[in-house]
Amino acid sequence: MTADKSFSFTQDQLCEIARDSLRYAREGGATSADVDVSEGWGHSVTVRHGEIETLEYNRDKGASISVYVGKRSGHANSADFSARALRDAVSAALTIARFTAEDPYSGLPETEELA
Repeated sequence: MTADKSFSFTQDQLCEIARDSLRYAREGGATSADVDVSEGWGHSVTVRHGEIETLEYNRDKGASISVYVGKRSGHANSADFSARALRDAVSAALTIARFTAEDPYSGLPETEELA
């Protein structure tokens, strides 16, 4: 799959970033984890009295990871997709999880519970 001219990353590259993040979490001791990796762009127009008042262009990317260590959870984000930044985000999430109180309802749903 090729990248749209407006995007910096292909779908395959975004999937690889997610796979790497999950691998880092496993290597760091997470019993489970989930990750959301995205890139987006758009335009916003505000019109007042029939005239364009503002025209904004936005571009965003980010990786959001939740890790679970038993029944403890931690969450961190990164807008930097470099291996070091992803490892740092996973490490931060793991540190948070290790210092968070256990929650008997914490964790990912069982496969049979998913739609």
